[in-house]
Amino acid sequence: MGSTMINDIRISYEDFQKFREYFYHKTGIWFDESKRYFVDKRLVERIAATGMCNFRSYFTMLRFQASGDELQNLINSMTVNETYFFREEYQLKCLVKSVLPEITEKKFDNLPIRIWSIPSSSGEEPYSIAIYLLEYWEGINHWDVEIISSDIDTNMLHCARKGFYSHRSVQYLPAQILHKYFRNTDGGYQISEELRNVIEFTRVNLFDPTETKSYRNFDIVFCRNLLIYFDDMSRRQAAENLYDAMKPGGFIFLGHSESMSRISPLFKVRKFAEAVVYQKPYYKSEV
Repeated sequence: MGSTMINDIRISYEDFQKFREYFYHKTGIWFDESKRYFVDKRLVERIAATGMCNFRSYFTMLRFQASGDELQNLINSMTVNETYFFREEYQLKCLVKSVLPEITEKKFDNLPIRIWSIPSSSGEEPYSIAIYLLEYWEGINHWDVEIISSDIDTNMLHCARKGFYSHRSVQYLPAQILHKYFRNTDGGYQISEELRNVIEFTRVNLFDPTETKSYRNFDIVFCRNLLIYFDDMSRRQAAENLYDAMKPGGFIFLGHSESMSRISPLFKVRKFAEAVVYQKPYYKSEV
């Protein structure tokens, strides 16, 4: 299978195999061979950044470093984060037109409606949810809402908290919304401080049940275009963790190319006028 040599640092095929097995067990993300150049390039960048001279010494340090700082740096480097505001807007329409009315109709307590957006990436998705609720859901005047957004990538969480965005990120926003919730900055836009204070951003590895165990009682989950990076076993584990995080009757939105039916039998399919959504049954016999 040969080896990749970048900046005088060589990554052999055996190195690539060792690394992807290690990364898989840590994150649930599996890199197939078509991603090899991407992986090798990121590895070389991290090897150089740490002052190591070869893969072997870097990999030893990576596995035994007590702080885990380099593993987090590597995760940040390896995760792909590309999104924009109002992405797959038909799902946001489904949220306000169909899902939230059903949830509030069956809600008999005064607890806030809890929404979990994972991955947060640089924040476009959770902020889009908040804007959509404020602009298009009448119930926002009657119900408290909590939005928590999580990611495994700490660099992305930092970006999300700052809320600075390029023209590309906001290109599909109506002009009046851009004017209302953003201010112009040098070369882009920053989302309003009010909205930045609305979202709680947290770091979590969805693949690890010890990290997700504190995430519970969500009415709605957005987990779009994350599970495509997992293999079948990792997807099932992630689906179980999501299931445990949700209230009975809660809803989960996946990316347009993803299907929970092919991943786990725990959820039932709900077909609304605007979108297909998956629901945690009220009772196990419903599945």
